[in-house]
Amino acid sequence: MGQYFSYYMTGIIMIPVFIFALICQLKVKTTFNKYSKVINSRGITGADAAYRLLMLNGITDVRIKQVGGTLTDYYDPKNKEICLSQDVFASRSVAAVGVACHEAGHACQHAQGYSVLKLRNAVIPITRIGSTLGVPLALIGMILYSDILIYAGIILYGTVALFQLITLPVEFNASKRALETIKANAFLDQSEYGGARKVLTAAALTYVAALASAVATLLRLFLISSRNRN
Repeated sequence: MGQYFSYYMTGIIMIPVFIFALICQLKVKTTFNKYSKVINSRGITGADAAYRLLMLNGITDVRIKQVGGTLTDYYDPKNKEICLSQDVFASRSVAAVGVACHEAGHACQHAQGYSVLKLRNAVIPITRIGSTLGVPLALIGMILYSDILIYAGIILYGTVALFQLITLPVEFNASKRALETIKANAFLDQSEYGGARKVLTAAALTYVAALASAVATLLRLFLISSRNRN
């Protein structure tokens, strides 16, 4: 009975999270596609917007470059590069301005020593180990009936959930910086600003989904390990 209950609870936990993650991915793609077709009245590209935001914050040592793919935009703190996808770099869409300014917001966080970003960067090495070894180690421990391996795996994977939790304020803050700059400096007109906000809000949901998935996996490991010990 306990075994079936554990399987039942695992499904209760994982299925809604999986559905939520799919909805978030669909939401960000449809919202981005919608506002990628709306050309901003200022005629500025994503690269222009990112550059202007950097200049407003006195940042002159960050390079802006184009990378392949769609929605592959990111800020590289090691090389001080804002990497914008081909749908953002040269695009004059409302979506491009929003996404580019978000990545420039990360560059501002880095330049200004944003404490939460420092914390996230500090846990990245152990998080990489946890994401690779956490689940396999816990499962091996269950097969070998080794509590030490089980708990080691759960603790390691717990760093993944911790990383996702820390990521939320980092991403929210970057979007806040982006939207405040867009509005205060009229990168977009008032009617276009709402589109940029919707794009960044949809993107933020994907980080919420990532946290939910990590926490759900962690709970699943606890349930399976508990069943294994009974």
